[in-house]
Amino acid sequence: MPSTPTVAQATVLLRRLFDAAVASAQPALCVPAHLPTPEALGRGRLVVIGAGKASAAMAQAVERHWAGDPQRLSGLVVTRYGHAVPCRRIEIVEAAHPVPDEAGLRAARRIMARVRELREEDVVLCLISGGGSALLPLPLDGITLADKQAVSRALLASGASIGEMNVVRRHLSAIKGGRLAAACHPARVITLLLSDVPGDRPMDIASGPTVADPTTCADALAIVQRYGIELPAPVREVLESGRGESVKPGDARLARAEVRMVATPQMALEAAARVARAAGYAAHILGDAIEGEARDVGKVLAGMALQVAERGQPFAAPCVLLSGGETTVTVRGQGRGGRNVECLLSLAIATGGHPRIHALMGDTDGVDGLEDIAGAVMGPDTLARAWALGRRPLDALANNDGHGFFQALGDSVVTGPTLTNVNDFRAILIEG
Repeated sequence: MPSTPTVAQATVLLRRLFDAAVASAQPALCVPAHLPTPEALGRGRLVVIGAGKASAAMAQAVERHWAGDPQRLSGLVVTRYGHAVPCRRIEIVEAAHPVPDEAGLRAARRIMARVRELREEDVVLCLISGGGSALLPLPLDGITLADKQAVSRALLASGASIGEMNVVRRHLSAIKGGRLAAACHPARVITLLLSDVPGDRPMDIASGPTVADPTTCADALAIVQRYGIELPAPVREVLESGRGESVKPGDARLARAEVRMVATPQMALEAAARVARAAGYAAHILGDAIEGEARDVGKVLAGMALQVAERGQPFAAPCVLLSGGETTVTVRGQGRGGRNVECLLSLAIATGGHPRIHALMGDTDGVDGLEDIAGAVMGPDTLARAWALGRRPLDALANNDGHGFFQALGDSVVTGPTLTNVNDFRAILIEG
């Protein structure tokens, strides 16, 4: 059994767990094993396309480990501003996330133009990671970028799950919902996925540009109605007319398209668990696909942590409780947001400064919400230090101001762009 750590020591260990989760999903580690060989390529070209917060790092891994003729390698991927890395043969374009912009629109048009020129002997390597949906904003005819931006903002503030958001997005896009793979026909398509969604569903990672989509325009309309989202008139027309139907299972154009999952939230949690066990703590993975309102998830996790601390159930302390997935925030306040910090603040309030409970929550891409802050840490002294500064935790939670709360305490976790993305990471350390 490890000796009882100080708050500072607990914080260091929690950060080591987070760093291990992020490191396990680095493209340089997980992409090379999935590259086609020069022999498999034959006489064709290797054309790299893709989108997401990790796409540039994935492209760099392709360039460094491709064993074939570099003259037969080319491509274009789009990533979030600040996430580009140097590449020689593959062009890297930066665009906005989570609300799409003109740079992403231009990049999506260029990608579609490039793949329409492919031959049967060519191989497309499609590099997809979280964030790709916003970074490939190619609206269907009749819908403008401004329309897409309005819908994106409304979805982000609605409390809809990531799966529900992506159902709507797929039916407004000329590139998502299997349309990109269909445009690549007759070339072979290999999609490498870094999963950032609960359940690792390929159609929900960047809204599935290279996979068939069984959902319908009617499903999208039901989600819009469920959350009371106001749609621009052209968007509603696309959904009500059925003109936005995506590429369905069984479509012949996807016959030569395959998907490979190269990094997932579960893999990241297992990496963190190994570090915890090496430090002398039992590690328990509660789930890699936990969804729901961030503040509600925080309360549930707090209840579990208190039961462990006070009752030794269902696990004995000392231990670490690990979980992943993607919570949501229904925005009601004017604060700086962040679903991980909102969840953490809710947990801090519910545990009430318990002397043996510490926690870290953060997004593995280094960006929680709209802030370039990955998340935050809390300990037994969090509430007391906040009150001493005149900060009221309940007010911060009501105002959706998790970032403002933890930054005032100096407890933010700032990583900069991690160049990967396997969704939320939550670790609760309970001392013995």
